[in-house]
Amino acid sequence: MAGSNLPSQAPSEILRELLARVSTGETRAFAELHTLTRGRLGRTALAVGAAPHDVDDILQDSFLKIWRNAARFDSGRAPAMAWMSAIVRNTAIDHLRTRRQPSVELEKALAVAADAAPSPTEEFDFAGAEPVARGALARLPEDRRRLVALAYLEGESRASLSRRFGVPVGTIKTWLHRTILVVRKDCLATMAAA
Repeated sequence: MAGSNLPSQAPSEILRELLARVSTGETRAFAELHTLTRGRLGRTALAVGAAPHDVDDILQDSFLKIWRNAARFDSGRAPAMAWMSAIVRNTAIDHLRTRRQPSVELEKALAVAADAAPSPTEEFDFAGAEPVARGALARLPEDRRRLVALAYLEGESRASLSRRFGVPVGTIKTWLHRTILVVRKDCLATMAAA
């Protein structure tokens, strides 16, 4: 099945057929599957929050899982791309978790002297800022308030928000950026007036 067959068949049909062939150990089908999906799956890893320099490692691990588990793919439960995207997403999340694990030995950490001066975070009045932030968020239009809540409170990816709101990922990023600027400006104005 050559790449030139893409226009004559729906991509989901091609991917489903390739996964079926991969499940039998056919390396040529796996190479073709890799070629057809690598770019989109790489964007999935980035959407989860993976650093661009880590995407190749995440994809390598993901494609190995796809190779090993192709026989478990059930087209009745999900489209092929959704199944592979879930594998990439989970692999990227696992990768991010391992990156966040402390890498300094306990003795070295205990040897670090405590700062005598409080950090800016310790000096910040969170209790006083909360009602200001809530007020600024309440003044947003409902769709923007929902977008901010999904993105920053529930951790929904930009790609998922793009599908939910029916707009490109770039538009979601722009909306979030502009909305946060409005909230920030509102908060600063409220604090200055107080």
